Amino acid sequence: MINITLRQLRYFEAVARLSHFGQAADACAVSQPALSVQIKELEETLGAKLFERGARQVRLTRFGEEFAGRVQQILRSVDELGELARASQDRLVGRLRIGVIPTVAPYLLPRVVEALARDHPEIDLRLRETVTPKLLQELKEGALDIAIVALPISEPAFTEVPLFEEQFVLVRPEADADQPVPGPDRLREMRLLLLEEGHCFRDQALSFCSISASAPRELLDGSSLSTLVQMVGAGIGVTLIPDMAVPVETRSANVAVARFPEPQPKRQIGMIWRRSNPLTKQLSQVAEAVQSAATALGLGRDNAA
Repeated sequence: MINITLRQLRYFEAVARLSHFGQAADACAVSQPALSVQIKELEETLGAKLFERGARQVRLTRFGEEFAGRVQQILRSVDELGELARASQDRLVGRLRIGVIPTVAPYLLPRVVEALARDHPEIDLRLRETVTPKLLQELKEGALDIAIVALPISEPAFTEVPLFEEQFVLVRPEADADQPVPGPDRLREMRLLLLEEGHCFRDQALSFCSISASAPRELLDGSSLSTLVQMVGAGIGVTLIPDMAVPVETRSANVAVARFPEPQPKRQIGMIWRRSNPLTKQLSQVAEAVQSAATALGLGRDNAA
């Protein structure tokens, strides 16, 4: 009988996901030598190499790639057993892994964490901020329990819960504060600063302006809303940001904020989780906490919620 431990599988999954032994050890909260010993023992048990080890890079072997797919299924099933046990309790307890998109996390997450810690003290929160495609992948793989994203996602594997809607506002140099608010047609002719590719907010801004994502234009791609706003303050161009970001991002920049006439550009924020997750009742409590935090920030609840 092959003797493989769950610890070895989790260590292997971390190395396979991060392609780095040191980072995997940090993610698993163990020393690198301890993790390396477990991987070596796993390879000896299997009688096959799982990784190609280079000077700067670690790659899965062909066998390792096939093995990784099976390991993800096993670990997901083990996690779901734990979730099934937690589902038998009415209250939220244990580890809760929340993923959030970057255009929401800095502004909403502090209030959400505060509310969950107050109302559900037995929760062990783990937070992850990254772009939507990565959140969806990690949710599918079982690395996350829930994700706060812009809807719709429209994937059958996920339950979607709309929480609230928020408008986009125009941020422009302070000297332009008295100028008429440009419409989408005029914005297409201006230097519109956007988040880099991968951010759903970039796609939403382009959609409002009816600009093709592949159209050549003069622009600056930024990694954060803060960068974009500071560039606007320096007179480089204009940008769009979500309502919840205004108090934080514009307080130290020489910019003016303007609202568009109706129909205003907006997005719907919601929470998603795997349909197979047995913790639906408990995760709905998290959705309520997020909705309350949004209300405290003055963000409107979507009528469809």
